[in-house]
Amino acid sequence: MSRPKLPRKSTSIDMTAMCDVAFLLLSFFILTTKFKPSESVTINTPSSVASKVAPDKDIVLISIDRNGKVFLSMDDDERKQIIANNLNSTQNLNINVASFVKAKFFGSSLSKLPEFLALPEDKLKADLLPGIPCKDSASNELFIWMKAINEAYAGKKINLLLKGDNISKYPSFKNVIAAFKRNDFLKFQMVTNPESVPIGTNLWRANQSNLPKTEID
Repeated sequence: MSRPKLPRKSTSIDMTAMCDVAFLLLSFFILTTKFKPSESVTINTPSSVASKVAPDKDIVLISIDRNGKVFLSMDDDERKQIIANNLNSTQNLNINVASFVKAKFFGSSLSKLPEFLALPEDKLKADLLPGIPCKDSASNELFIWMKAINEAYAGKKINLLLKGDNISKYPSFKNVIAAFKRNDFLKFQMVTNPESVPIGTNLWRANQSNLPKTEID
């Protein structure tokens, strides 16, 4: 006896609920996403295979742009206030301490620092600023900045970072490092663009030899 044939029916899936969920997720990500703000000092760092992560607090960062101009930034508002008072007393600058503390970075000569702190945000771009004078030992104001920083951070750890553009010239780095040495900052970290170690190189083999046996197999 033959088996009765059941009529075939087309299957249909109601996608309304899934579309609603997708729309809600899309709306959530759009509303909560924070876009990266444009950088006032754009630095294209060289690549390296270092895996060490740069610290994220107690930072003093010296940046050198493609034209060799030097900029300074730090993240400790309390230390900024101490440095501002120090510069006012030793250099007779008469700068606004509150404006100094709020500044995201510094990029002018000491004599023009009050005018720099009064600039609107749209003028605070590396291309429009002279940077901290750091051309040679005779006109290297970074000496004064690093001395004030050294005194402000006395007894507290400083994570000193140097971030240089890939095409900036060696003399710019030399003058910055001279300011470090003059103030007994003998250790600092270079900020680079990390990338993976090329397979087959000596460094890759050395890294592989340091891995546990289960990871090599």
